Amino acid sequence: MTLASRFLARLLELPPADTHDVAVERDLEVPMPDGIKLLADRYAPRHGGKLPTILVRSPYGRRGIFGLQYGRLFAERGFQVLVQSVRGTFGSGGQLDPFRNEKADGLATIEWMKQQDWFSGEFAMHGASYLGLVQWALARDAGPGLKALVAHETASEFRSQTYAGGAYSLDTTLSWVHLVRNQEKTGLQASLTRLGAARKLKPLFRHLPLNEVDALATGERVPFFQDWLEHGAPEDPWWNAADFSGSRSELTAPVHLIGGWYDIFLPWQVSDYTALQRAGRAPYLTIGPWTHVSPEGFVVAARESLVWLKAHLKGDRSQLREAPVRVFVMGANTWRDFSEWPPPGIQTRRWHLQPGRGLSQATPATSGPDRYRYDPAAPTPSLGGALLTREAGARDNRELESRSDVLTYTSAPLEKDLEVIGPVQAELFVRSSLPHTDFFARLCDVEPSGRSINLCDGLLRLVPGKPSAGPDGTLRITIDLWPTAHRFLAGHRIRLQVSSGAHPRFARNPGTGEPLATAKTLVPADQAVFHDPAHPSALLLPVMG
Repeated sequence: MTLASRFLARLLELPPADTHDVAVERDLEVPMPDGIKLLADRYAPRHGGKLPTILVRSPYGRRGIFGLQYGRLFAERGFQVLVQSVRGTFGSGGQLDPFRNEKADGLATIEWMKQQDWFSGEFAMHGASYLGLVQWALARDAGPGLKALVAHETASEFRSQTYAGGAYSLDTTLSWVHLVRNQEKTGLQASLTRLGAARKLKPLFRHLPLNEVDALATGERVPFFQDWLEHGAPEDPWWNAADFSGSRSELTAPVHLIGGWYDIFLPWQVSDYTALQRAGRAPYLTIGPWTHVSPEGFVVAARESLVWLKAHLKGDRSQLREAPVRVFVMGANTWRDFSEWPPPGIQTRRWHLQPGRGLSQATPATSGPDRYRYDPAAPTPSLGGALLTREAGARDNRELESRSDVLTYTSAPLEKDLEVIGPVQAELFVRSSLPHTDFFARLCDVEPSGRSINLCDGLLRLVPGKPSAGPDGTLRITIDLWPTAHRFLAGHRIRLQVSSGAHPRFARNPGTGEPLATAKTLVPADQAVFHDPAHPSALLLPVMG
């Protein structure tokens, strides 16, 4: 494995190894209070003694590239690493019930580590996505032995991502269900399943009712997928067992949060940073131009994790940057350091929707609304953006924008560069023929060639009475587009898209108010977007300088 580790270390641009003589103990049995045993592999320099430990808890296995990336590479650089398979995965006992057992199982694992003669008494955690959620699950109650966390592309609670804007994240949830239900296959069967995943799932995203698609995708009914569909109401207490956001202000271990502008967890990861900052902690935040599965994100996360863990487990702060916030500014294609997020000096500028599909800072003139029809039987498709799959990221939106159910509002070419860094919002005055409907907004950079590149977006699901209508029947809604950092270059144009869906990223709104799991009837919605002095719909941009 040393040849593989050397190759991967070079690819990740890691510093030289302290040693390549690493001992591996396989399938250690870690008992849980209910009698279930979870399996773990321990990596350690053969002659390193009681080095600090990195605990990695994962549903994705312990061997192959995973064990190499999270286990051997860090053991070669002076740590012990315990890589554990969570309940119900890769030989660990019990059934996988995502998120809900991770606090108890994680704390039991810490108690087991304390009893091992190789444990020094100090440990840290790192990892991405689910491997980040398990860190939040135990962080508050882990005790003084927990010295640091590095959470990549994740959040302290997953309910908000599952129901982003109030709409179900169909693409992400079904893709993940298909992944975890097939990941332990081996050989040719495993390769064929991975290669055929996108083709298999594509027609299933259109299937109704949604409570049948898990069985169609995997061959069996998946209990936790059914739970997610059934517990969609805001503030549903079912999610409390998987929500660790309430513990953020009590966390004492230093935290480095690493995310991507097109990552599925970005807004809630930024919320975690803000909560830690308000609690008087000193979190670090790094955001790059990545999707959830971008190789570039893994490279930076590996390097930053090693720096953070060395600083807080070994006292080596020589490579730790001074500025706590570092973000990649797209368009300018450069990294920028700040003292906090959002950066100081940001000014919110209102770019108003104009008659004739314009966009400018001027107050709109008197005009009638723009109209379109959203038909859930032929839903407005998702294109790029924050997806779990490789279809995520920046895309040319011109074909999408040519649809009759997508409105676009575009500025004149900019006379000089405009740098936007921070949270973005769309404040719209709208009217719908249905009380149950969605509105989706997306910010794009239109190049002189006409290419329209998506930067950030968001969706809001409306239900009767929320928000309440004005005297003329219009609704004033605010859509939180995701944070971004982008420089619009001189000659480029700013564009706002408005539509009523992005399927299958978000499950389509059937328009009937039926339960998400069983809805089958689809009703079109006639939509209107207003832009006049009494209804000054606007794009709100956080402008630097």
